[in-house]
Amino acid sequence: MMTLDLTRRQFFTGAATAVIGATVSRTALAGLPEPIIQTSVETAPPLIPNTGRPYNPVVTLNGWTLPWRMNEGVKEFHLVAEPVEREMAPGFTAQLWGYNGQSPGPTIEVVEGDRVRIFVTNKLPEHTSVHWHGQRLPNGMDGVSGLTQRSIKPGKTFVYEFVARRPGTFMYHPHADEMVQMAMGMYGFWVTHPKEKHPLIDEVNRDFCFLLNSFDVEPGSKTPKVNTMTDFNIWAWNSRIFPGIDSLNVRLNDKVRIRVGNLTMTNHPIHLHGHEFMVTGTDGGPTPKSSRWLEVTTDVAVGQMRQIEFIADEEGDWAMHCHKSHHTMNAMGHDVPTLIGVDHRNLVQKIQKVAPDYMMMGEKGMADMGDMEMPIPDNTAPMMTGTGPFGSLEMGGMFTVLKVRKDQPPGNYKDPGWFKHPAGTIAYEYNGKMEEAPTAPHPAKKATEKAATVRAVKPTSTHQNH
Repeated sequence: MMTLDLTRRQFFTGAATAVIGATVSRTALAGLPEPIIQTSVETAPPLIPNTGRPYNPVVTLNGWTLPWRMNEGVKEFHLVAEPVEREMAPGFTAQLWGYNGQSPGPTIEVVEGDRVRIFVTNKLPEHTSVHWHGQRLPNGMDGVSGLTQRSIKPGKTFVYEFVARRPGTFMYHPHADEMVQMAMGMYGFWVTHPKEKHPLIDEVNRDFCFLLNSFDVEPGSKTPKVNTMTDFNIWAWNSRIFPGIDSLNVRLNDKVRIRVGNLTMTNHPIHLHGHEFMVTGTDGGPTPKSSRWLEVTTDVAVGQMRQIEFIADEEGDWAMHCHKSHHTMNAMGHDVPTLIGVDHRNLVQKIQKVAPDYMMMGEKGMADMGDMEMPIPDNTAPMMTGTGPFGSLEMGGMFTVLKVRKDQPPGNYKDPGWFKHPAGTIAYEYNGKMEEAPTAPHPAKKATEKAATVRAVKPTSTHQNH
């Protein structure tokens, strides 16, 4: 967990954030807010509001919340659409497009009833727009280039202004050259908090959010292939892949909310170990209590948001991941043959005569890939990586860990390290005597013996009495 390390280009915080018309001229108030640029890939602490209505802030996994300034009762934000370089995992970076130095862009947090004004400056090489996914707003603010507005040309700044009319979990993304711009990483989270106690929205101790992303990045390259429709090889959460995804660190018995948005090209069944949860909200708003039931996996379809809640009442390090097994690995290829059961020892010896570093794996499965340091192209994420307290985790994509600790201080998001299991609570190797199981007769032999005892008996009754 980092402290919010912002550049010189930032909003004023504290008392200076409350820019009031009585102390600043109307000309100054009309000026563009200075943009904040953030490049750190660590999870920022929650941004505690010190102007406007109070709320319980979210924590964006491997991301941050965009500060604002108050301008005569209006919350003003400044988004900059621009090319960015995102470290997706240590040693692997991608050239993406995003907002304010990152992909995804910063989370925007407001309160139900807030009037918001978002300045959007375009530093891309082509035009863009911003669609406020799921919001109720005037049609001309919906952000569909060519339909509801003129596109934002390179070097230009547009202003969006509307009232956040309902609480919930939303997104923002372009609606201009969408295939390219979203494939390059242009999206961000939006959370509207309730202005007062809501019958369907509970108070929680920890509130996390992240977006699901997918990219097609050739091994050794940095730029996604934007024309890919199905065969992606990089599966990410907030443009980070395991082990580069931060853990979710909570206190024992905390009530936890996790908000997940999907902007990939396929659905993702998100699975949490060790706990049951309820789906308490979608991008349509909070779900009725009559529609909720306990789950351990919820499917997040394309363009959807899911908000889950649970009590973290089981201490330990609990896996959380997409349950599509290929989505927990990366830099995969569809043309890799299955070599299970193939004896290729003599072949390897022959190949090593001309290529001494050659290794062939896969005859016993793919687990070798997690342990062997096989040479890979520069700027490529290993397919299976990550190490836990008991060895290789063999993951490399949509995977992280929920860390529940009884001694985690309230409001503290620091990684507590690996869980120290109480004595007698770890699965162990059995070294006792193995009893030999009795040998059962072969099914064919058993059937023959049974057939020899069958006798044909003619019915004595008529068909009528049968």
